[in-house]
Amino acid sequence: MYFFISNLSFLDICYTSVTVPNILVSTAVSKNTVSFWGCMAQVYFFTGFATTECLLLAAMACDRYVAICIPLRYFTIINKAVCLQLAGYAWLCGVANGVVQTVFTSRLALCGHNEIDRMYCEVQPLVKLSCSDTYVNDALATTSAAVFGVSCLVFILISYLFIISAILRIPTKDGQHRAFSTCASHITVVVLYYGALIFMYLLPPSETTKKVDSIVSIIYSILTPFLNPIIYSLRNQEMKCAMKKVVHCGKVGTC
Repeated sequence: MYFFISNLSFLDICYTSVTVPNILVSTAVSKNTVSFWGCMAQVYFFTGFATTECLLLAAMACDRYVAICIPLRYFTIINKAVCLQLAGYAWLCGVANGVVQTVFTSRLALCGHNEIDRMYCEVQPLVKLSCSDTYVNDALATTSAAVFGVSCLVFILISYLFIISAILRIPTKDGQHRAFSTCASHITVVVLYYGALIFMYLLPPSETTKKVDSIVSIIYSILTPFLNPIIYSLRNQEMKCAMKKVVHCGKVGTC
């Protein structure tokens, strides 16, 4: 589990490094522009990291399934080689999908206005700006969403159906609580990440959603990666004790 968490933490650092520096510079100098190749670089890295995160969250769901549903065989099934293969596959798919999406997006003929409804560059708003045929781009985006987004979410949901079923069969409440606590952090991260994805890409477009797209994009690309380490740290007993101490000190005014 901690191997996958370390991969996710590194990914979150990369995620925010793609968008935050440019946003801070734009805010500081009041210049909301980006070069074409700078925009393509953002498209590549953002698409790649988003793909990797979907697959890592699916791998973590698999890890939790084996830990709770097949605990006696956990170290046999989820061994070091399997962990390395799952993580390597996630990163490799991210690189490949990023390359494909960026190459085809860079070939689009962009004309008319050059403003996008995002705080950073990604495929969807750039396709909307194009005055050329976007059939291939739409097909690639749909395929990518289905393979790396929807299929991973379905896999996670099915895994948790088995996990919940196994937890409910545990005879004691304490045992159920301990089993569920090992999944609580992962469930929270999945809800935050996929909730923002569904809001941005699956809901039908409207004037209201267009106005809040930028806000949701910030939650998706900045707030969620920022919260992930905090969410997973809550499973650490020492972190819990430290937080309780801080809250207690705040209430009494001294430590």
